[in-house]
Amino acid sequence: MNACPDTKRSCTTGCWDCMKTEQHESSRGAHPLRGYFLIAAAAFLWGVSAVLGRAVFTGRLLWLGASRHPIDPLILSQTRAGFSFLLLLPILAKARGWQRLKLPTADLIRCFLLGTLGVAISNYFYYVAIQRTNVATAIIVQYTAPVWVLLYVAARGQQKISPQKAAAVALAVTGIVLVIGVGGGKTGASLRLDSYGLVAALLASFSFAFYNVGGHKVLARHDRWLVLLWTLSSASICWLFLNPPWKIAAAHYVSAEWGFLCVFSLLSVLGPFSFYFNGLQYLDPTRAIVASCLEPVFSILLAAALLGELLRPGQTLGIVLVLAAIVLVQRGAPGLPGVQNDAVVVEPME
Repeated sequence: MNACPDTKRSCTTGCWDCMKTEQHESSRGAHPLRGYFLIAAAAFLWGVSAVLGRAVFTGRLLWLGASRHPIDPLILSQTRAGFSFLLLLPILAKARGWQRLKLPTADLIRCFLLGTLGVAISNYFYYVAIQRTNVATAIIVQYTAPVWVLLYVAARGQQKISPQKAAAVALAVTGIVLVIGVGGGKTGASLRLDSYGLVAALLASFSFAFYNVGGHKVLARHDRWLVLLWTLSSASICWLFLNPPWKIAAAHYVSAEWGFLCVFSLLSVLGPFSFYFNGLQYLDPTRAIVASCLEPVFSILLAAALLGELLRPGQTLGIVLVLAAIVLVQRGAPGLPGVQNDAVVVEPME
């Protein structure tokens, strides 16, 4: 019998959290292919949202029409968090009841920091990087976050850097150098090296790493939907101060643009996280997170097919090296099944 997350004692009342825990435990290990399919579906939607962001920044979504203030990374990040929160709140309230949406004060403060310094900042700089460089650069540099998490926990003495992890760091750094095209010539629609865009991508990866380091304790005590709800609420509040409603109203966005922003929030948050969290019923978190590395693959392929953002052979090699590094970082010590202390598990937050 499970210990209830609320009372910390054996639960006999069949509360929501205990029923979900029992369901996950009975499902995990069965139908792993179903889990991989669900994670791949989440990664595909995150990839689609990255390409949509790039398309709207470069004016390729012509059906949106002209606007005095075109959609930029700030309004995209703000409405992504705000619309997702407004849609998710009533869904969770109906499914669980308002009382089960509450968090202790200490965890609310943590979620506030995660929502502002993690979700809001990471999303904003990620979309700035997409706007100023291209999809491949933005996403692959952001995906180095597990490397920064590894270096942080090693510096704190919480984990030793094994030869496998050291090799992963070297692969990641080499891959970034190749992806940003250092030393490469210019060809066609290859990468446009923009220093501000590159710095934005790095800041997004650091913020992504902060979200995972800071969110570890909260995620250990509360389910992911609840943490997502409160981090989105914090990010939304943060954006209301930085970009108040009257400034948004002054931009005079047309109905087509508001429709795009609403659909974008579904494609980039609620849709993929629904697939991802359901996938966790069939896969352990480490396998699920490694499988989610399909996201940059989908993003880059879609950007090449739909936006003509082609890559040089050296940049393609760099992407492969970064993905290999992420898989190495997030795997445990070989030969020690079930041992997690050697793994750096990074939650997605696209």
